[in-house]
Order: sequence, then structure tokens, then C-alpha cells
Amino acid sequence: MTVSTEPGAEAPATAPATGVVPASRRRVHVLWLVVLLVFGLVAGGLGGYLLAQPRNPGDDSAEAGFLRDMSTHHAQAVEMSMIAHANSDNPAIVTLAGDIALTQHQQIGYMQAWLRDWGLSPTGTQPAMAWMPNSAGAVVNGLMPGMATPDQMAKLRTAKGTELDIQFLTLMRQHHLGGIHMAQELLALSKNKDVTWLAGTMVRGQQAELTVIDEMLKQLQAK
Repeated sequence: MTVSTEPGAEAPATAPATGVVPASRRRVHVLWLVVLLVFGLVAGGLGGYLLAQPRNPGDDSAEAGFLRDMSTHHAQAVEMSMIAHANSDNPAIVTLAGDIALTQHQQIGYMQAWLRDWGLSPTGTQPAMAWMPNSAGAVVNGLMPGMATPDQMAKLRTAKGTELDIQFLTLMRQHHLGGIHMAQELLALSKNKDVTWLAGTMVRGQQAELTVIDEMLKQLQAK
């Protein structure tokens, strides 16, 4: 195309075809490339974040089953401890019983709160101990490991003096052994940080109390 060099001549309507992209168009392309890269990074990061978020345990999970069963298990320990706390004349028994009742009542609060937070019922439809593999035989006459029978509970309520103390310690010793077994099974099954923290606390706390219980029983039975 011929361009006039005469004064006052109009500029050509289009630029000559040189094969070079104008700077303005290059800036637009770069801008879109940046937008797409940023969007990809944000979308990828958000997807990774959502995938990394722990999901709440389901209704048939080991965590839910453990919390439900251990709440029931703890409730009996609290009842036994309150009986001993109210009726024993031994200051050491009164102190131990009070500590066990307060600790396990607080732990029941944690367990029930987590079930509510997960949108689950405090009681499930599955049988007791169904959450634990190879649990056949773990429940005897409707009682989970270590739990006292109705007859044993009735005798504890009417016992007095040293008889009460020995009965309480004997029943609580068995109760703790069963509870520790349940908590250790949960630790092997779960990766939920809250539930495994609580189960670990139960194991350590009840093992320490077993040492105290064994010493007390030795002293009482030597009299």
C-alpha cells in the first residue's frame, strides 16, 4: 500500500501487515494468562484444602460406637463411685471414689458433645461393642467388659464399712480393666485426634488408678 507524503494527507486506516502483534494486544494476552494461572492455583488449592479436611465419623464408625458404649460404661463407674463416696468411712476410698466420679463424668460430657457435633444420636442402632472387630463374647448378659452385674450393684448399695470398701475396689478394678481394653482397641482403629486423645487419657488415667486400687486392696485384705 502506498502512503502519501503530501502535507495534510490522511493516515492509513490500518497498520501495515508486518507480522508483529501490537503491544496493546500482547498486554491483553498476558493479563488473561495471569488470570487463568491465578484461578487454577486458587481452585487447586481450595480443592486440596477441602480434600484434606477430616470428615466427621459416621453413625456406624468405630468412633461413634466407642463413644456411645464408653458413655454407658462410664455411667456405671460414676454410680459405683458415688455409692462409695457417700457411704465409706475410709478417707482414702472417699477421695479415690470422688476423683473417679468427677473424671468419668467429665469424659462422658466430652463424648456426648462430640456425638452432638457430628449430628449423631447418643444411642445407636447397633449392638454394644459392634464397633470392635472380633468382639464376639465381649458382651455377657448385656454387659460390656468389666461391668458389674445388677446383683453386684445391689450388694454394693447395701454394704458397709470394710466390706463396702473391698467390694468397691474389687468391682472398680475389674471395671477399669474392661475400660482400658476398650480404649486400647479404639486407639488401634481410629485416626480421629479428639477421640484418640480421650482414649489415651482413659488408658493412662485408669492404669494409674489400678496401681492405687491394688495397694488399697492389699492393705484392707491384710487387716
